[in-house]
Amino acid sequence: MEASARTRQARELFAPLGPTYDRYARLLSFGQDPRWRSFLVSRVPPEAHRVLDLASGTAAVAIELARVQPARTVVGVDQSPEMLAVGRARVADAGLTGRIELRDSRAEALPFGEAEFDALTFTYLLRYVDDVPATLAELARVVRPGGTVAMLEFGLPRGHWRPLWELYVRVGLPAAGAIVSPGWKDVGSFLGPSIRGFWHQWPEPSLLDAWRDAGLADVTARRLSVGGGIVVWGRRT
Repeated sequence: MEASARTRQARELFAPLGPTYDRYARLLSFGQDPRWRSFLVSRVPPEAHRVLDLASGTAAVAIELARVQPARTVVGVDQSPEMLAVGRARVADAGLTGRIELRDSRAEALPFGEAEFDALTFTYLLRYVDDVPATLAELARVVRPGGTVAMLEFGLPRGHWRPLWELYVRVGLPAAGAIVSPGWKDVGSFLGPSIRGFWHQWPEPSLLDAWRDAGLADVTARRLSVGGGIVVWGRRT
């Protein structure tokens, strides 16, 4: 399957940022990104011994998944060879090469069999796919019945927090990114419209319905940091 224009844009945007990604993702999210990732990992039950982590990037979630459960193995998948190169170095530094495998592939067409994993996580993924329902169905396909699927995504704050969020993503984030590098300036300018556009197309009730239509039950959403992040999880039926 050929990568879509949206997928290629994401790949080109983030490819140069691998060496600095974790540091500045933490900084530009006011320290919230690591907290959100930890909550995502906490949704995966300890008995999930083989886990697939999609949009694995620099392997931050994959490493945490392995660290919290010593009997667990993790396969991390990402479309960016540049990000995966950084991830492999981080995995080696963490002494987890024997338990974490990183592979170059795309979420829309996974190279795995039916029900191959006990659980699946994905981070900041659905904004970059063209067909959200089809992608969710493909993710559910590779998880065993009863297994957990969990995602982390940026959210849209509500109430009086929304104008502050708009000010930050329209002005503060691009300006802060520009201080770091031209690449981060581009990301800072891209994220606000990307997040806003995704939730306009997929408001939370519609997105949760898409999860259920993909064969996931007990679907739950938790907003974090006044709604700046959202974690959704469910169980494969």
